Amino acid sequence: MQHAIHCWAEEDRPREKMLLKGKSALSDAELLAILLGSGSRGESAVDLARKILASVNHNLHDLGKCSLKELQKFKGMGEAKAISIAAALELGRRRQLSNLQDRPKITSSRDAFEAIASMLNDLFHEEFWILLLNRANEVTHRHRLSSGGTAGTVVDIKQVFKTAIEHQASAIIAIHNHPSGQLQPSAADRQLTAKLKQSGLLVDIPVLDHLIVSERGYFSFADEGLM
Repeated sequence: MQHAIHCWAEEDRPREKMLLKGKSALSDAELLAILLGSGSRGESAVDLARKILASVNHNLHDLGKCSLKELQKFKGMGEAKAISIAAALELGRRRQLSNLQDRPKITSSRDAFEAIASMLNDLFHEEFWILLLNRANEVTHRHRLSSGGTAGTVVDIKQVFKTAIEHQASAIIAIHNHPSGQLQPSAADRQLTAKLKQSGLLVDIPVLDHLIVSERGYFSFADEGLM
């Protein structure tokens, strides 16, 4: 028989604990247990949640990368529970993005990184994006221009500036991710940056920076004097 939350001892009920003490009083395992609702025979939802978190070294970022199939490998984890967890983590990711709708102003490479990182950090493949800026250096649009494999993605320079012109951008920042976590630019990255900078000068839309991002942080061509 499964251990439903309403059958637990009072001190072990995450829902009741949230009502009494607030959501911040709950551990990650207790919050995850609320999503699970129940565990399996002889195991509570909190126990199951602890096992799931232990499998990713209690790293919620890594948990967000788990596929539905990977989540379902745990006893007591069916498709519905796996979907609930994946949906909750996706909502959390989108919440991070929601405050980006106010046209954040880019004054440093860190600002640019924070304006795009949550869209790229969980990916197992490479993508190329651009931030379009107005004259006040505020982000007006974020565009994904290409998606590739684990080792690279093809970037069409003409499409980069076609998009910038269509949206009347005053400047752009180029960004792509390295799923491997390696932040140092390759020879191809350097060549692409040089082409972007040169093309931007021709159409009077300067490329202010090119960022390489990963879950470990970012590399800024501008900060390194490579623009």
